[in-house]
Amino acid sequence: IVMYIGQVSKDILKWPRPLSPPVVKLEMRTDAEYGMPSTHAMAATAISFSFFIATMNQYQYPFELGLVAAFVFSTLVCLSRLYTGMHTVLDVIGGALISAALLMLLYPAWDMIDHLLLTSPFCPLLSIVVPLVLCYNYPKLDYYSPTRGDTTTILGAGAGATVGFWLNNQYAAPAYASENFQLGFPLITSKIVVIVLARFFVGIFVVLLTRQLMKSVVLGVLGYRYKFPIGDLEARRRLEVEVPYKFITYSSVGFSATVIVPLLHELLGLM
Repeated sequence: IVMYIGQVSKDILKWPRPLSPPVVKLEMRTDAEYGMPSTHAMAATAISFSFFIATMNQYQYPFELGLVAAFVFSTLVCLSRLYTGMHTVLDVIGGALISAALLMLLYPAWDMIDHLLLTSPFCPLLSIVVPLVLCYNYPKLDYYSPTRGDTTTILGAGAGATVGFWLNNQYAAPAYASENFQLGFPLITSKIVVIVLARFFVGIFVVLLTRQLMKSVVLGVLGYRYKFPIGDLEARRRLEVEVPYKFITYSSVGFSATVIVPLLHELLGLM
């Protein structure tokens, strides 16, 4: 929700990025995008404070420490956008404030949304259809910008992960529970470190493999359907190619990360 609103807002407002000169731009990949709001600032604020809010009653740690950590993380990301010359101060402040407003509006409904996403029989269908409709109806620009492709990537990964969580809740151990629980930080031992590292590398390998395989397959099918070579960058930027290519690829990644990787961890005794 945060990223879609941020990306669409850029292409509706069409506020330019800082002029260079006088600004020295250190990151050119997203230079074709508009500036307001900073989606990096939005994501950093949303992720850090969502993580803080979601864990403060689940884990035993000082409230002040969690608050400071969330603030420092989001602030560092915001400052990095100024340092790289990608945003003005107003872009960054606007992005952070939009995320803060969305958090306050949605927080009261977190449990209800979570419950519906994990238990509703309509969840898989809506999780795929709604993001696809949003991506196909993305605001049109006079020139190509990576915002639509990046937004499709984000929504696709979220859709795949949501379907994966729903599937796990239906057929594996239910993830939804109304009761709170308290956990302290576990005692760090060499065995725990080895297991954590093994799970990490197994997960990363599977996710990267899924991405590469699905990217090749989907681009091959679309290339055959629309008669273009896979290496044709201009063809891959067309709406009828970019949206299904990125959505299918990254929804597969999200699904793999939430279903395939945990199953593999269990088979390998890494749970």
